[in-house]
Amino acid sequence: MTDSTASLPARELERWGIVVVPLEVVLGGERLHEGRDLDPAALTAALGAGQRVTTSQPSPAAFADAYARAAAGGAREIVSVHLSGDLSGTVRGAQLAALAAPLPVHVVDSRSVAMGLGFAVLSAARLARGGVPLDAPEPAPPAAGTRTWHSALGRRRDRAPAPVVAEPAPLPHGAAVAERARQVAADAHAWFLVDSLDHLRRGGRLSATAAALGTVLGLRPILAMRAGRIEVAEKVRTRRAARERLEALVVADVQRRGRARVAVHHLGQPELGAEVADSLRSRLAENVCAVEVCEVSAVLGAHAGPGVLALVVADADAPPAV
Repeated sequence: MTDSTASLPARELERWGIVVVPLEVVLGGERLHEGRDLDPAALTAALGAGQRVTTSQPSPAAFADAYARAAAGGAREIVSVHLSGDLSGTVRGAQLAALAAPLPVHVVDSRSVAMGLGFAVLSAARLARGGVPLDAPEPAPPAAGTRTWHSALGRRRDRAPAPVVAEPAPLPHGAAVAERARQVAADAHAWFLVDSLDHLRRGGRLSATAAALGTVLGLRPILAMRAGRIEVAEKVRTRRAARERLEALVVADVQRRGRARVAVHHLGQPELGAEVADSLRSRLAENVCAVEVCEVSAVLGAHAGPGVLALVVADADAPPAV
């Protein structure tokens, strides 16, 4: 289970049976659940029209409802992985709901965001399913008469009407799955390029001092996630130079790791996302196992503003420990 700031593509949510608790975007005084009532395209239009946009974390009751539904669906444990607690109270809401949940809930503060969080969730889901590779082909559909469901840990189980002949392999303990999520998130790196720091400053995600330093002399700031917070990492002269530097940081990080996964985030600029992804694939053909292009969630877009470009690097998923 995770929240909507993970920015995971719908196909990955469906494939791995990941449950998403949405954050809210407040637009024109109306509370909208992102991914349900509002998508990034609508947010881009609102920002372009100069509308005031704020965000709100899920309530503990929203998490309690999600945990109860997972328990009713047959889950024995839940691993609930969320964006950095320094950026949002989302993880605190999950922790409060976990105290009264009808089953064990392992809440993880990823100290990250976007696919820094998303890659951690995917890796945890893979472990929960018994170590199936993230790039493995889709499992074959169940035989006729078989009902399929997904647990909160993301493992697919097939129930046939005939008696079960053999017991399936046991699921890993939730604590082990939670630890996998922590490790992947801790090892991930994320860099951001925004047109203006005003959105982050107004939302309290970047200090006024850092925002002022980031824009001094008209320099273009490159932001990074560090210890759960957004900081100004570097400053360059132009948007083009900033993008080139952003790609250079990713290339160096991937080459240092030897093998990695990369995500390219954009807001309403699919051509830009595809262009950057193609550039990285050509420069890292021997080192990158996947380059995902994902639009940022509406909540992240509200704080970063139009023109955001973010690159995330995570380790290639390692085989499960024996």
